[in-house]
Amino acid sequence: MSRQDDYIRELRTVPDRIAFLRARSGLPGPRGNLELMQAAADVGDEPAFREWITIGSGDDPTDEFLAMCGIVGLGRLVAEGRMDLVRELHEHASDPRWRVREAAAMALQRVGDADTDRLFRIVRGWIGDRAYVQRAVIAAVSEPRLLKTQEAGQAGVDLVDRVTANLERMSDRRSDEFRTLRQALAYCWSVVVAAHPSYGKPLMERWIASTDPDVRRLMRENLRKTRLVRLDPAWVERMSNKL
Repeated sequence: MSRQDDYIRELRTVPDRIAFLRARSGLPGPRGNLELMQAAADVGDEPAFREWITIGSGDDPTDEFLAMCGIVGLGRLVAEGRMDLVRELHEHASDPRWRVREAAAMALQRVGDADTDRLFRIVRGWIGDRAYVQRAVIAAVSEPRLLKTQEAGQAGVDLVDRVTANLERMSDRRSDEFRTLRQALAYCWSVVVAAHPSYGKPLMERWIASTDPDVRRLMRENLRKTRLVRLDPAWVERMSNKL
C-alpha cells in the first residue's frame, strides 16, 4: 500500500480534515506533501474543495496547501466530466503564488490521466494566454505517463513548440512570468522529445538554430538532461556543439 493510500484511509476517518491537512502539509518547508494533496483530492467533494480554496486565499503556507488540495480536487471533478469547472482551473493557473499555479498544472494532469484527448482539447485553448497560464499547460503535458501514445507524444511536442514561439515573441523579458515560462521550457522540451523522438528532434533542432539568446539558453539546458543523453548521446553532442 502506498503512502497516498494510507492518507486516503486516514482522511476518511479523521474528525477534522482541515486540521489534518494543515498539520501534515509539509509547509512551510521546501516541499509540500504531494501524496497527501493527491489523497485529499481523491477523498473530498466539491463543497470541501471550495472551502479549502477559500481558506487558502491568504498568505499562510499551510492554508495555501489547502488551496492546492482543493484545486487538484477540482481537476478530479473535471476528469469525471465536470467541464463547467475548467474555467476555474484556468483562473488558478495564473495565480501569483507559484504553488497554486503548480496545483493547477497537477489538476490538469488529473484530467489527462482519465482522458488524454480531453486534456489536450482543454489546453490548446490556453496557449495564447499569459505566460503563467502557458507554463501550466506545458508543465501539465510534459509528463511521461501522459505521452505514451504516438498521438499524445506528438501533441505534447506541438504544444511546447508553439509556446516556445510565443516566448520568442515576448518583449518584457525581465518579468517573473517570462522567467517562469523560460524555466519550464528548459526541461519540457527534453520530456516531450524523449516521448516522441522522431517527431520531436527535428522541431527541437529548428530552435537550436535560433539566434534568440533566451531560446538558445533553454535549449542548452534541455540538452543537459539525462533523459536526452540516454536517448541519443551522439545527437545531443552534435546539437550541443551547435550552441
